Amino acid sequence: MTVLRMARDLDAGAVGAILSEFVDTSDWMPRIHTRAEDIAHAARMIDLGRVHVAEDNGTVIGFCARNGDDLDALYVASEKRGQGIGAALLRHAQTVVDRLELWTFQANEGAQRFYLRHGFVELQRTDGSGNDERLPDIQYEWQRETV
Repeated sequence: MTVLRMARDLDAGAVGAILSEFVDTSDWMPRIHTRAEDIAHAARMIDLGRVHVAEDNGTVIGFCARNGDDLDALYVASEKRGQGIGAALLRHAQTVVDRLELWTFQANEGAQRFYLRHGFVELQRTDGSGNDERLPDIQYEWQRETV
């Protein structure tokens, strides 16, 4: 059974590994940080209280990092993708704020389809000069519908 919970200090290795796996398996994504730096980045986000994880039988299988209205990261372990884990993490983030904003790379077509399915709208596209990877990206926004 999958459980969503706040990340704990000891989750940094698993969160960093999921992030590293994404970089390693995306042929368009340059590796600009070491795996150790990915873990350190995960630890910083966890220390700031920004990370929720999806856990299955004691194993972290996905995570979502949010800083206020900014959705900084949403990743699921490759063998668990397509099973609703990312959608559950996103829905959880959407329950605590009325608006979310995020960036994804133009090359990440799967993420684009995912966010559009979940009510996000495209705000702008850039040439990538403003991100560390120097990859063209897209800014998306979701807003809670008011009745």
